[in-house]
Amino acid sequence: MLITQELKNTLTFILAGGKGERLQPLTRVRAKPAVPFGGAYRIIDFTLSNCIHSGLRRIFVLTQYQARSLEEHIRYGWNFLPRRLDQFIVSRPPQHGEFNAWYRGTADAIFNNLDAIRAERPDHVLILSGDHIYRMDYGRMLQDHLANGAVLTIGAVRIGQEESRRFGVLEVDARNEVQSFVEKPEQGPEIPGQPGQCLGSMGIYIFRTEELVRRLEEDHVLGDESSHDFGKDVIPRMIREGGVYAHHFVDDSGDQNLYWRDVGTIDSYFESNLDLCSASPSFNLYDESWPTYTQWHNDPPAKTLFDEDGRRAEVVDSLVCPGVIVSGARVSRSILSNRSFVDEGSVLDEVILFRGVRVGKNVRIRRAIIDKWTKIPDGVQIGYDPVEDRRRFTVSESGVVVVPHKYPFD
Repeated sequence: MLITQELKNTLTFILAGGKGERLQPLTRVRAKPAVPFGGAYRIIDFTLSNCIHSGLRRIFVLTQYQARSLEEHIRYGWNFLPRRLDQFIVSRPPQHGEFNAWYRGTADAIFNNLDAIRAERPDHVLILSGDHIYRMDYGRMLQDHLANGAVLTIGAVRIGQEESRRFGVLEVDARNEVQSFVEKPEQGPEIPGQPGQCLGSMGIYIFRTEELVRRLEEDHVLGDESSHDFGKDVIPRMIREGGVYAHHFVDDSGDQNLYWRDVGTIDSYFESNLDLCSASPSFNLYDESWPTYTQWHNDPPAKTLFDEDGRRAEVVDSLVCPGVIVSGARVSRSILSNRSFVDEGSVLDEVILFRGVRVGKNVRIRRAIIDKWTKIPDGVQIGYDPVEDRRRFTVSESGVVVVPHKYPFD
């Protein structure tokens, strides 16, 4: 009962304004949290679903870069909480802030929304990133926060030491009080008793409200002397004064090998999506105890057809969303998003089709991502000629071809 009341007294901010430059060209027309994932979802749906399952009901989504797609998704897909009961999920672009300026960093984004904090008067503020794929009960983290009497609790995940340069790395004592915090070191400090393992920040913070407000105001006064970032500026100063704890991302059994992915590059994004096609995927979309919510599209059932020559469609180890039609084509280890169409004689192998993509006849595609509403003419080949692919499209380090939104083949 206590934790339920404390969750009601917690205000959540989801930082969702990132450019996602390493995901170009997928982020050319949308913010990173709005990039489709798993056929039917957007990346931000996983963080928002975590909030709903954790019992959090007061949520601001802070948008900025290419915000239209994301804000429409929030407006139409996440508008089910009753505002009359003081429950809401609301997009909040920079222009709504008191200072009418673009966000300069993570801390600056929250500082420019101090008016919302003062209006809602929460006991605690939870700050999340909107661009990771994982399942987490934030209520357990809040319990740790309260039990430790912490001014700040940081969500932490175990990572290999070789991954240190991609994370903020924590060093903790036996009571999980944070002793140091370093952004993207070449080699982070090992977890005691776990050689080769470090504790990486998940970008998840629970602050005691009055402490957060004080720290943000102090950081703002520094002006250009600060980059106005939690990891680089605010948190290191707090650690020196104590009261900052780590919450380990573990399940009820204590297992630390839980699924948490930063799909920040084309290759990591591609592999994380294709893993969903496995017989036993690392991340289970079919877990009925923890469904992932998203915007509902009133699309008809998916359909497979024989073509004019009597060849049947073959779809193997793939995710097929509502509204998809596969007509006499062969599809393997692929994700076909809503309303996509694959015509006769075409072969798709390890391909992600975004919503509304139309693949013509006798097309051959492998290891590729095709963005929304693109029409691929008959006979085109993608993923077979590296020189030609690089001339026309973006190609990742591992050879994944990305065809941008509404690419003009004609």
